[in-house]
Amino acid sequence: MAKERGQKVIASNRKARHDYEILDTYECGIVLVGTEVKSLRLGRASLVDAFATVDDGEVWLRGLHITEYEMGTWTNHEPRRRRKLLLHKGEILKLIGKTKESGLSLVPLSMYFKDGKVKVELALARGKRAYDKRQALAKRTAEREMVKAVGRARKRGGGW
Repeated sequence: MAKERGQKVIASNRKARHDYEILDTYECGIVLVGTEVKSLRLGRASLVDAFATVDDGEVWLRGLHITEYEMGTWTNHEPRRRRKLLLHKGEILKLIGKTKESGLSLVPLSMYFKDGKVKVELALARGKRAYDKRQALAKRTAEREMVKAVGRARKRGGGW
């Protein structure tokens, strides 16, 4: 069987980009059992309630839901068990220092296959307040309107 190449997204946490200000991102591996990988190949995962913690010098992903594999027997996995994330020691030490600062969280942004291996994009993030979310939404809307206006002006053939 040929080796897989490229990247295939399994799940993404779109709400995280809305709720958090992303300060830094890390690509990390994840420790899984066989039936979890088979379920992920079918695209059955949800990052909605997922978050990461640093315990005893190790990074753990909690709240990730991987649906049980239908063809699995007694070897099937628990859907919401905690899973260990694989990072370099220097990255873990940096995360320990940063998460001790007030208001910083570890949030998974996406989960994907990279060259046949499951990877998690983990973000160091600060929670946004309600008015920050409204400002970001207003800015996006204004940019969209500007692009539309430029497109209409070009379509008419007229300049400014």
